[in-house]
Amino acid sequence: MSTIRGARERARIEVTAAIKDEARKQLAEEGAAKLSLRAVARELGMVSSALYRYFPSRDDLLTALIVDAFDAIGAVAEQAAERTEALPPAGRWVAVACAVREWALAHPHEYALIYGSPVPGYIAPTDTVGPASRVGLVLIDIVRSAVLADDLALPPLADELRADAERMAADFAEGVPPEAVAALVAAWAQLFGLISFELFGQFNRVVEAREPLFRQAAGELARSVGLRDSGTA
Repeated sequence: MSTIRGARERARIEVTAAIKDEARKQLAEEGAAKLSLRAVARELGMVSSALYRYFPSRDDLLTALIVDAFDAIGAVAEQAAERTEALPPAGRWVAVACAVREWALAHPHEYALIYGSPVPGYIAPTDTVGPASRVGLVLIDIVRSAVLADDLALPPLADELRADAERMAADFAEGVPPEAVAALVAAWAQLFGLISFELFGQFNRVVEAREPLFRQAAGELARSVGLRDSGTA
């Protein structure tokens, strides 16, 4: 019986992977708003009722794709941070930022799914929160390492932001001063803004040396958070 269950589980994993692969193909060709379970089933030679046993609705399939994309970009960030442990914290920050950018350029449609325009009618469930946090948590850990090394220059913090910054520090950045947390959230948003500008064409006919621009900007954002030495990636 265990052999039969193992074979069934392997088959389910293979079919699930095939469904996701076809769905990603549709994302690239039609966009997330036009993702259709019936179209996926048709391309795979399945009847719709069979596909519904794997993903009961379009939103369930979208959620699986979103979680996969967040996990993939999160893993890239974590690997970059681990690979550069010997660098100063700011050097690790730049390395992580550059690794995230490279993933986005290599997977533009998956990046657009998680950081582009919201999909009409889709509301992300709580299942996506943990995966979506992975890149941010890597950046927080890098700043926390600078705090532990007593090597963080606290950035300024406007009085009207202090309550928010203290709440954020308590919620998801324990051990990081509120001043650095507020700056970190702003820097995180700017890093992804730079990636989105490049990926979605806003730099066309404006910036040619995009990788050097990004690397320089990532170093400046590291300093804005209070990391002293940008190091090298």
